[in-house]
Amino acid sequence: MNIYRFELKSLRKSTIIWTCSIIGLAALYLSIYPSMAEDAADFKKLLAAYPAPVREMLGINIDTIGSLLGFYSMVFSFISLFGSIQAMNFGVSILSKESRERTADFLFVKPVSRNSIVTAKLFASLTMILATNIVFCLATSILANIVKTADYSSKVFLLINLTLLFIQLIFLAIGMVVSVFFRKIKNVLPISLGFVFGFYLIGAVLAVGENDEYARVMSPFKYFDITYIINNGSYETMYLLISAVIILVSIAVTYLIFNKKDIHAVN
Repeated sequence: MNIYRFELKSLRKSTIIWTCSIIGLAALYLSIYPSMAEDAADFKKLLAAYPAPVREMLGINIDTIGSLLGFYSMVFSFISLFGSIQAMNFGVSILSKESRERTADFLFVKPVSRNSIVTAKLFASLTMILATNIVFCLATSILANIVKTADYSSKVFLLINLTLLFIQLIFLAIGMVVSVFFRKIKNVLPISLGFVFGFYLIGAVLAVGENDEYARVMSPFKYFDITYIINNGSYETMYLLISAVIILVSIAVTYLIFNKKDIHAVN
């Protein structure tokens, strides 16, 4: 419990900064919507001039772009990108920081098992990610009701927002399993950015290629198709299961490797 509380305090500042950044990004895009909605026909003509592969890569659906949900789906990919970096940072740093900050010896002489250490750090990260998503959902719901020009489905809006949580959980788990395979990590950000942007670019390449359902497995950013959510009011079951498998397997491997790993302080 002491480790959990300590990790909450250490993550608090970072969580506030990331949460404010994500909400600020959403607010910036949503503030554009009323003026766009007034000239929706012209805006659609402009987007229609873009090559289809580019529209796919940016998540633009011309048929729904005039609605609040359609417009939000276009900008949500950038929001999820920011959120993924936050989660990946948490995942990579939460276990590796003991070596990086030279506190490993102090921590491991305590009468606490390594499983307990991983569990406390994992739950602290989950708590902060959940806090981020709760505040984000509340803030964007208020913003959406301020800028809306017509009624929209609050259920679908919530489902779109919840995809941020699912993607963050995936990258948190990936970050943790990545961190235990590195002997020493001196700088977290380059690793986080490398993995997140790598998966994002893979998703962009998949978007401009053939619509291969199985190829979507290669990028977590493609697991939650916003157009599908808007049209069906639900998620695709197969990709929910794939997400759960990735999270559970990554966390299990993290426990397994961390229990056997020699922890060294960074020189």
